[in-house]
Amino acid sequence: MRNSRHDLMWKQLLPETRRSDEPLQVQLSTAFVNAILDGRLLAGTRLPSGRDLARLTGVSRNTAMLAYERLIAEGYVDARPRDGYFVCSQIRPTDSVTAQPTVTGCGPDWSRHLPPVRPDIQWADRPNVWRDVRYPFIYGQFDHRLFPIHQWRQCSRQALELRAVDRWWQEGEEIDSTQLISQLIRRVLPRRGIAANEDEVLLTLGRQQSFYLLARLFAREGRRVAVEDPGFMDPRNVFGHEGAEVVPIALDDEGVVISRELAECDYLYCTPGYQCPTGITMSAGRRRDLLRLARERDLVIFEDDDDPETQYDGQGQSALKAEDQDGRVIYLSSLSKLLSPGLGIGFIVAPAPVIARLRALQRLMIRQIPGNNQIATALFIQQGHYDRLLQKTRDSLAHRAALVVEALRRELPDAQFSDPRGGATLWLKLPWCHDSLAFYYAALEQGVLLDPGSAFFIDPQGEQHYFVRMGFGTIPVERIAPGVRALAQVVAGHIRSHRR
Repeated sequence: MRNSRHDLMWKQLLPETRRSDEPLQVQLSTAFVNAILDGRLLAGTRLPSGRDLARLTGVSRNTAMLAYERLIAEGYVDARPRDGYFVCSQIRPTDSVTAQPTVTGCGPDWSRHLPPVRPDIQWADRPNVWRDVRYPFIYGQFDHRLFPIHQWRQCSRQALELRAVDRWWQEGEEIDSTQLISQLIRRVLPRRGIAANEDEVLLTLGRQQSFYLLARLFAREGRRVAVEDPGFMDPRNVFGHEGAEVVPIALDDEGVVISRELAECDYLYCTPGYQCPTGITMSAGRRRDLLRLARERDLVIFEDDDDPETQYDGQGQSALKAEDQDGRVIYLSSLSKLLSPGLGIGFIVAPAPVIARLRALQRLMIRQIPGNNQIATALFIQQGHYDRLLQKTRDSLAHRAALVVEALRRELPDAQFSDPRGGATLWLKLPWCHDSLAFYYAALEQGVLLDPGSAFFIDPQGEQHYFVRMGFGTIPVERIAPGVRALAQVVAGHIRSHRR
């Protein structure tokens, strides 16, 4: 007869396993490890048999035995022949330090130590629950349904082989000058028309670190940095944080407007491929004019290629840097949009003296970026998986874009937008939207998540109230038309509320 109290104790120590991305035997062994290290299972404690463990936790006996084999291999459990399983006698609970009460009344005067918060910094953060929203028309997330997880696992396993590990576990070595940079130079950059040597490429922890490194090197008080308006707020925030004067530059249908204000700046940050957030591709004539102005006025251009190679017809323009004959364009991009933002792999292409200074700055922040991700990504590109994923992504985005445009023309015929030719966003002007933030929250209540246009403009009193950005790279295809229909209902309600 089973002891009900005994069973209850083990069920409390070992919660019922659940179906998730983590294997059941891993969940079981982790629960044991936590109980041992927390001191809830003492050294020498007899553990349930494999059959009893399976019954108590709702798994198969094979899974229970695999969990025990894992714990034995890692030294947490001893298997005694004809006697059973026991917590290893050499394992001791993790020592803990009793938290001390917070000292009050004699701490630092943080108002004196901390600089004032800049009031002009804006972000386009979205709620953490965006995955639970029914119609997520957002940008910046990758579609895991397209990602070739099996091929990525193969590359990750190869990156963990002994010879590969030897290349990524040594501290302080310049491992970024080998395998991944070679693949970028041979396979990725040429498709953007860019030729580069190894000493002209720096790997970063994504575009955000690239912005920060460029701002630390170039932006300071007295320098003027031109930015697109509307435009991406993150680099604008970083340049302003480093003391530079941020100068808004207007856009037209050809891209950045060549103006007197631009001619008086030291630097220009721009997104000529698919402008953020409007999606405009800078025309060939405007590119020539911009490079001519840069030569005449000693202007340096930071080109952010945010969504490279996603043109739907496969015939997109080359990067601005490809046309630069004077070395005035510093190019930055990342692999995050196609692979995963969580990998954090970005890169900067610039003349060798600039890269050397950027590398020295990066060393002040981190000794090196994770080598295992570099090697896995290099193998992913080298073995052709990157190219196949790129084509699959293009086809998917082209299909989604067509569905979004069709639904908008049907449900919101008065909305103003240009048909996207690449990328994963659409810049939507709603003439009836008098407050984009109020509209954003009204849409969110109905399960429609968009990016309000206000964060992309510098002037808070400008025309940003009429704009929203729709991303379509993540939302399931079958939800696009119903999502646009729900958006149209929000618009109708917004119009009625302002007519009262």
